[in-house]
Amino acid sequence: MKKEKILLVDDEPDILEIVSYNLKKEDYDVFTADNGKDAIKIAQKEKPDLVILDVMMPEMDGMETCYQMRNIPELKETLIAFLSARGEDYSQIAGFDAGADDYITKPVKPRVLISKVKAILRRKGGSISEEKAIEAGGISIDRERYLISKDGEEFNLPKKEFELLSLLMSKPGRVYTREVIMNTIWGGEVVVGDRTIDVHIRKLREKLGDDLIKTVKGVGYKFETQ
Repeated sequence: MKKEKILLVDDEPDILEIVSYNLKKEDYDVFTADNGKDAIKIAQKEKPDLVILDVMMPEMDGMETCYQMRNIPELKETLIAFLSARGEDYSQIAGFDAGADDYITKPVKPRVLISKVKAILRRKGGSISEEKAIEAGGISIDRERYLISKDGEEFNLPKKEFELLSLLMSKPGRVYTREVIMNTIWGGEVVVGDRTIDVHIRKLREKLGDDLIKTVKGVGYKFETQ
C-alpha cells in the first residue's frame, strides 16, 4: 500500500525533528522544509497528501505559502493544516481565508497531533457528488477538471470553497444546516471554529455575487436560483 505523504514546514529544528519522528513512526512518508519558498518547491515535486504549516516563518510566512499553494493546480487535492502557537480567532480566520483546511494549536502532544492528522487525512478523496458536472443559477461546476464557470469565465476555487459550493448547488433550494455542512465538508470528528463556514460563504459571495447563496437565519444556507 502506498504511503501517504506529509510535508512538514517549520523554522524551528526541534519541531521538525520531533513531529517528523512521530509521523514516521505512524508509517507516513515525511518531507520537511524550514521556510515557505522551499516548501512550495517540495510540494510541487512530491505532491503531498497533507502539508502541516507553521504560520510565523522568515522569508515567506505560512499564510502567503498557503495562499500560493492553493493557486497551484497540481496541489488542488493537497490538504493544508496550520500548526501554530497563535490560537486567536482572527488568526484562524486568516488561515481559512488563505485556503487552509484545519488549524492545530501549539503546544500539542504527539498522540493528539497524530490523531488530528489521521482525522484530516480521512477527508482526502471524499466526494460530495458523483456527478461530473453541476449547473444551476448560471454557474457550472466541472468536478473532473475542478473548474467553476460563470458568465463564460472559468476559474479555480480553493478546495473547501469548491466542495461547499458543490454541496449547495447539488440540490438548489434545499437548506443545508450548519451541522450538515460541517460534517460533510470538514468531517464530524474534526473541531473547527464556529465562524469557519461563515468565512467560506463570504469568500464565495465575493466571487459569485451576493444573490445566489442565501442565509436561512438560525438554520444554515441554501443555493437559490431565483
